[in-house]
Amino acid sequence: MPNPPAGMLANAFRDYFPPALAILALILLWEALARGLGIQVWLLPSPTAVGRATVEWAGLLPQHTFATAYVTLAGFLLSIVAGVAIALLVTISPFAMKTLYPILLGLQSLPKIAIAPLLLMWVGFGPASKIIIVFLVCFFPIVVSTVTGLTSPPLQLIDLARSFATPLWRIYLKIRIPFAVPYLFIGLKVSITLAVTGAVVGEFVAAKEGLGFLILNGVQQFNTPLAFSAMIILGALTVLLYGCVALAELKFVTWQPRSN
Repeated sequence: MPNPPAGMLANAFRDYFPPALAILALILLWEALARGLGIQVWLLPSPTAVGRATVEWAGLLPQHTFATAYVTLAGFLLSIVAGVAIALLVTISPFAMKTLYPILLGLQSLPKIAIAPLLLMWVGFGPASKIIIVFLVCFFPIVVSTVTGLTSPPLQLIDLARSFATPLWRIYLKIRIPFAVPYLFIGLKVSITLAVTGAVVGEFVAAKEGLGFLILNGVQQFNTPLAFSAMIILGALTVLLYGCVALAELKFVTWQPRSN
């Protein structure tokens, strides 16, 4: 049998080689089409043109990446705190479930792109307005997933705990919250991808820095390679943040079986 390091390498090769090969094939096809069809750079730049733009802007790209990452993480973390708190409230209080939950559902139906100009008028053009947009985008999925998890324990288990006069806080601590953690991470994984989108929406409306600003600025100035470079970095940032949430799930959700 292979030793553990060899097994880990084999698993890594099996998991990551096919997608890496697919990405490489897409890049080569993209390069061949851009060159073979003679497509203008401003319309569809080749990967090599995007690479040159990345090198040219290498001094400023980290600053814009950090600006987007800061807004994304700040809004995402705020949505976790508020979302979990509201989920606990609506599961503890039937009145809150009947009154607050429908209001949240109605607010979620509002398109965030329509709210963005109002937030800029109310809060200003600084990071705060973009953080609020990210918060609004992430908040509802976290609330829904957490409420689903908190209400997922079997009624027989809850009734058994109540029959022993178990305090409400202990029922939540020992039963409802452990059941809710896997559901919470489902909401977190959905929200972290939406968080990046929310940050870019805010930067599209009004910003002086950030990857969304670079994309919009590149398109307006027909510097399409720069726009593509910012989009690729944005995609990499999204994958990185999603991976961090997935790693946290592996650490904190250890009691559920996982598929191979």
